[in-house]
Amino acid sequence: MKASRLAATGAVAATAVIVLSSPAFAHVSVQAEGTAAKGGYAVVDFKVPNERDNASTTKLEVNFPTDHPLASVMPEPMAGWKIEVTKSKLAKPLELHGEQITEAVSKVTWTAATKDSGIQPGYFEKFPVSVGALPENADELVFKAIQTYSNKEVVRWIEVQEDGAEEPETPAPVLALSAASEDGHHGSTAAEDADAKTENAAATTEADAGDSSDTTARVLGVVGIVVGALGVAYGVLAGRRRSDA
Repeated sequence: MKASRLAATGAVAATAVIVLSSPAFAHVSVQAEGTAAKGGYAVVDFKVPNERDNASTTKLEVNFPTDHPLASVMPEPMAGWKIEVTKSKLAKPLELHGEQITEAVSKVTWTAATKDSGIQPGYFEKFPVSVGALPENADELVFKAIQTYSNKEVVRWIEVQEDGAEEPETPAPVLALSAASEDGHHGSTAAEDADAKTENAAATTEADAGDSSDTTARVLGVVGIVVGALGVAYGVLAGRRRSDA
């Protein structure tokens, strides 16, 4: 009896340990590549994990905020996915580069091109989108997402986190916005950062080349002086030998 009770107690304890130590399910989330500053442009990635072991993710729908519409939304082409961009009329026009914008992207949909494509069990994928201009009067943007599996299961990541409340079971992806820099710049895109790195590398290469050229010229100058001195010395010695003869 004691052995049976000890075994049962051990089984319950082991189960509790497994439940407490098991990781929480991953969520569809959004994060900027670099900085997502207010008033600027950014490249953001929607990270989609496959939480099923018997089905693949074949479709992702991301709804863009209507309270802070974005005038520019450009998804990056992705192999194995068909991309559809949906636009809607704006209740209040936006101004972008001096032009009035009367419609904005309200949804982007990615659909697996074939039955063999998509996000397979045990994997995740990132869906990059260039967005802007980011609002200056908001600290975050909420993107409600819908994930569809190959077995027709649909998970709606649309619940908004309430202040002071526990995290909802299916939270909507939220993009945190940083403050604009003091010099008036609103952050940069990943492409701009890459261009800056390329320019810096080129400048460094030119500087190194200039230093190398200066060093080479100095070495040649010293060699020329040495050769000239040897020539003068040889001439003097030759003259003395002739005089002695």
